[in-house]
Amino acid sequence: MSVITRFPPSPTGYLHLGGARTALFNYLYARQSQGKMILRIEDTDRERSTEESVQAIFDGMNWLGLEHDEGPYFQTQRFERYKEVIQQLLDQGEAYPCFCSRERLDKLREEQMERGDKPRYDGHCRGLETFDMDADAVIRFKNPQSGTVAWDDLVKGRIEISNDELDDLIIARSDGSPTYNLTVVVDDMDMGITHVIRGDDHVNNTPRQLNILDALEADRPHYAHVPMILGSDGARLSKRHGAVSVMAYREEGYLPQAMLNYLVRLGWSHGDQEIFSLDEMIEKFDLRHVQKAAARFDADKLKWINQHYIKASDPADLVDEYLWHMGRLGTDTTAGPAAVEVIRAHQERAKTLLEMAQSTQFYFQAPTQYQDKDAKKHFKTQTADILAALLERSRALPQWSGQAMHDVVQAVAEQFEVGMGKVGQPVRVALSGAGNTPSLDVTLDLVGREQAEARLAVAIEWIRANIA
Repeated sequence: MSVITRFPPSPTGYLHLGGARTALFNYLYARQSQGKMILRIEDTDRERSTEESVQAIFDGMNWLGLEHDEGPYFQTQRFERYKEVIQQLLDQGEAYPCFCSRERLDKLREEQMERGDKPRYDGHCRGLETFDMDADAVIRFKNPQSGTVAWDDLVKGRIEISNDELDDLIIARSDGSPTYNLTVVVDDMDMGITHVIRGDDHVNNTPRQLNILDALEADRPHYAHVPMILGSDGARLSKRHGAVSVMAYREEGYLPQAMLNYLVRLGWSHGDQEIFSLDEMIEKFDLRHVQKAAARFDADKLKWINQHYIKASDPADLVDEYLWHMGRLGTDTTAGPAAVEVIRAHQERAKTLLEMAQSTQFYFQAPTQYQDKDAKKHFKTQTADILAALLERSRALPQWSGQAMHDVVQAVAEQFEVGMGKVGQPVRVALSGAGNTPSLDVTLDLVGREQAEARLAVAIEWIRANIA
């Protein structure tokens, strides 16, 4: 049997972490089995679905590199097919029109709750033989009234639900539009889905969907309900726990491979291994090793993994994401050092690419001000004379380089009888606006002779004007 999975997001918002993990698990299982993954946009909620949300889903999937093999299919383009199946169920006697008013249903629910009963439809219209076809009606599925519905969940094990726990759910609204449980069943049936891997908040939907599949005499897919993702405090993951949109994590400077590595470990493990390449994920992913308990989101762990990937990556592989961040910061990188060399100098120092981008803007544009604490610490009255002597020696160098300037710094330190830090640190502040940069020779090489000498001249004037 060829494995076919699906990722079916609703376009009512961004692609969140839970959805991204579901997409990843479906992708890995399909790839491991040499099957395929279908992308299906469940956009039947026409009031809340937006084109912006559809694009946000595509953007998130593309950034993570989770390529689908078929689709995207849109449920709003399949309404005629859903109508056919609804009519089929009516003709088979597996569905019926319900004319109950909202007032009657509200009163029924209130009475059931007062008795301590589980609120559900009482089947009032199930046996109607005559009715006014012009009256507004919903269509309900005639759920079996005896027996059980059961399946062997690939994560949770055997699950069995008594049919008397289920009521006759609505499969078509009064305007004829289909409901979620109907559209999902028809899509999974028509698209030949063999494995439904989804969040365990859908466990309650599964027995209803299985009964509809059985009524249609369709093959049942295998189900795997993966645990929810909770915040570090044990509450359901929400905006108050930080960014929950996949693309928001991109904006914060996380790498897609780091996000995938972190997401795969939210509820799944392979021994004590923490770092997985995508190929390793495909090779080792096993639904039997998905835990049943909810996973907890750990922002510090994500940052640790991200820092690992920044350090371990070939700098050339980080260029596109780095330049994306520089563009968002409004930094023109067309003039200045090669981005790959800037990354190489800073990848040991940065936890996120946003942090790297913010701290490396000075290579491409001169600082417009000096950080107050660094200026106070490193710019003294004598510093202007020290930097002036340094600038003079720099301009006299026939062959200028960071290493040559390192020797100049040493010579100037000896000339003024001060430590290397009394010269080197003011140079860092003059070049970058702050006192924290890579080694001085690397920093000077990346800034370049023209900019280095120009910035030293500006710093000398600033010190003489501002330091008494």
